[in-house]
Amino acid sequence: MDNLARLLKESWTLVEDDRVRLSGHFYARLFLLDPALRQLFPVQMTGQGDRLLEAIITAIHTVDDPESFDEFLRALGRDHRKYHVDDSHYATMGVALLDALRSTAGDGWNLEYDQAWREAYAAITALMVAGAKADDDPPFWHAEVLTHERYGPDTAVLTCRALQHPLRWQAGQYVSLEAPRHHPRVWRNYSIANAPNDDNLLEFHVRSPGAGWVSGALVRRVRPGELLRVAAPMGSMTLDRDSERDVLCVAGGVGLAPIKALVEELATYNRTRWVHVFYGARQAADLYGLAGLQELVAVHPWLSVTPACSEEPDFDGEQGDIPDVVARYGPWTTHDCYVSGSARMVRSTLRVLAADEVPPPHIRYDTFGDL
Repeated sequence: MDNLARLLKESWTLVEDDRVRLSGHFYARLFLLDPALRQLFPVQMTGQGDRLLEAIITAIHTVDDPESFDEFLRALGRDHRKYHVDDSHYATMGVALLDALRSTAGDGWNLEYDQAWREAYAAITALMVAGAKADDDPPFWHAEVLTHERYGPDTAVLTCRALQHPLRWQAGQYVSLEAPRHHPRVWRNYSIANAPNDDNLLEFHVRSPGAGWVSGALVRRVRPGELLRVAAPMGSMTLDRDSERDVLCVAGGVGLAPIKALVEELATYNRTRWVHVFYGARQAADLYGLAGLQELVAVHPWLSVTPACSEEPDFDGEQGDIPDVVARYGPWTTHDCYVSGSARMVRSTLRVLAADEVPPPHIRYDTFGDL
């Protein structure tokens, strides 16, 4: 596995700076090989290549960690059922992927790289197929929007009820959502903002400062009574119930969602671990969840919340980017650390934790961007 991991990472350097070309070639070749596959994808392919590459990058980075490699790909296989992917499609995708890699890499590509990707893709598809077949849950749930609250022009908090079947998840996980009335076959990932419950109730925090398809619809167009589609939960930013270490949670913007879920879960059993939540945004108006956190602080003596603003000098609290604020309160060497926010914010926070020599197994995060 060590040599395979080396070859995959080495060959990836030949294409990583030309990702647009790589994804474009992949999809062009895929639809040429099997035109019927086009109907599985959204009409507008904008952003689709990014999700393909994120999956490839994650697989490459975990290939030398068999446990993470296995867990990620089985979950990915379960998740891909929502696209109506079946076993036969994977062979066609493999041909298209190898063609795209060869074409994009150019003269730097060699037979050794080719064989490494063939072996890796065979292992990837085997795990994805196994994950899909082992899951008795439906490929997605219909979920009725119960409440929709706006916080300024760009942010909304939605509460939904999953219908038909119980939906099981762990605090800190995320799901893919589709708003079929507005953008069919377009899915985006959102963290679940509440702890598991018996009522199938799910809370989502969504921000859409631009014209994002699904996020824009969820913030500005979706109303109570509408049906969304919710795919199977994914993600490993979950609590270690056996740990006795204190907890650090760092949230930026709507990255508060999984942090809130983790705190709610801790509230059901924790009595001995101190939990420190750092919650940052540009301006005080963007700290939409602060009041709710402060209500939790009032009833749980083990919980503290430190808000911070980076662009509001008069804010009555910490000033600066949230990773810098976290650094001022450190060190965090003996804590379990959870980080959620933009890719930039997560990167900066991980550097702070690395400087504090927090062991990597004690750091958990999910990001929907490229770190």
